[in-house]
Amino acid sequence: MATIKDVAIMANVSPSTVSRVIKGNTRISKETTQKVHDCMRALNYVPNQMARSLVTKRS
Repeated sequence: MATIKDVAIMANVSPSTVSRVIKGNTRISKETTQKVHDCMRALNYVPNQMARSLVTKRS
């Protein structure tokens, strides 16, 4: 299972940038967003909802 770090390494960006792309931050350039999305598809990355709920304290 791929992680945000794996996507970041493949896209040559920081894990924070990958996280921002996933959340839909509009301050990330379109080129970077596309590159991250392409890498996510290539690695079959799927965000882990259980981990997300632990961080946000929501289910």
